[in-house]
Amino acid sequence: RLLVGDAPGAWGVIENALAGGSDLDAVYLDVVAPAMAAIGARWASGQLDIAVEHRATGIVIRLIGRLGPRFVRRGRTRGSVVLGAPAGERHSLPVSMMSDMVRLRGWEVCDLGADVPAASFLHALLTTPDVAAIGISVTTPTGLVPAQAALETIRQTAPDVLLVVGGLAVRDADQARALGADALATSADEFVALIEQRLLADGDRDGMAG
Repeated sequence: RLLVGDAPGAWGVIENALAGGSDLDAVYLDVVAPAMAAIGARWASGQLDIAVEHRATGIVIRLIGRLGPRFVRRGRTRGSVVLGAPAGERHSLPVSMMSDMVRLRGWEVCDLGADVPAASFLHALLTTPDVAAIGISVTTPTGLVPAQAALETIRQTAPDVLLVVGGLAVRDADQARALGADALATSADEFVALIEQRLLADGDRDGMAG
């Protein structure tokens, strides 16, 4: 449906998945993400014109806009996180999907999207209340150097904030740490678990100090 530019048909695929028992995470991870990965691979190999890829991306952006409100969980939030992709990184869809999945787990998300300068990550941190972590998504290898610059900029001003990276360009936890992050997260559950571990450790230190 995405390949032929059929937005209503693409939405129908999502509705069928939900009606069949798929949860919201599964719609993103098992339906939307694989479809876009396949289209991206076909464009990279020269099988598709970039116009087809861009049209599909536009449709998915609208689909995410329709699904987004379903990810908002009622009740008191657990705090805030900042998510974005570094300067030069054009892929905003992974950030959008991750933002929704983190919201579903009870967190407020400051979604900066793609192509975010290092100073803007820091600005978001300093102007967003109760930030527990910053997550940076790196989809392509060219985003690794600006991601490292962003992590260094944040670390210089806010040495205690939890810094997490993820995305196809980050192969393992060792590379994540080499970039200057505290950890690698490959899913929303991992990202939230890292935050909870940090908060628990901070609470234990505060208790010992008391």
